[in-house]
Amino acid sequence: MRTFKFCPLCRHYLLKKTIDGRKRLICQKCGWVYYKNPLPVAVSLVENKQGEVLIVKRNLKPGINKWSLPGGFVEFGEAPESACLRELKEETGLRGKIERLIGVYIQKTREYGSVLVIGYMVKISKDYLSLNSELRDAKFFNKKELPVIPFSSHRKIIEKIQRYSEVNK
Repeated sequence: MRTFKFCPLCRHYLLKKTIDGRKRLICQKCGWVYYKNPLPVAVSLVENKQGEVLIVKRNLKPGINKWSLPGGFVEFGEAPESACLRELKEETGLRGKIERLIGVYIQKTREYGSVLVIGYMVKISKDYLSLNSELRDAKFFNKKELPVIPFSSHRKIIEKIQRYSEVNK
C-alpha cells in the first residue's frame, strides 16, 4: 500500500508524530493529519432455494483467481446496503433484497491496507447468473463443500451463517 510523502493540501513534507497514542503522518506547515482509515467494503451472502451459497471467482486484485463472496467498495455518499446490492447486480446480474446484517470485520490487504468488510444476507428471487468482467466464475456451492476462500472476513461471514442455520433447524 502506498503512503503519503507530501501533504495533499499544501504539498509540504509529512513527518511522523504521535497523535492520540498512535504514530501518524502530519504536515508541519498546515497541520493536516493522515489518519489512514480503513476502506469500507460491502459483501453479499446469497443462498439459493436449495440453501447453497453463491461464491465468485475474482478477476481483479486482491485475490485474483480466488473464490470470495460477491461485493466491493462502498462509494462516497453511498449507504453500505446500497453498495452491497449494487455490487451484487453489477458483478452477477442478480437483484436482491437485504434480509439482515451478518457482521462487520476488518481485513488487511497489501493493495489497500485495512478494509472494513460489512456482510449482509441477501435474498434473491431468481438465481440466473450474468457475470461482468470483474469475475471469472460464480457458482452456488453446498455449505459443506465450499472452495478455499482466502479472505478471513468472508470465511467468518459464511461460518456465522452456517452456525445460525444449524441453530435454527
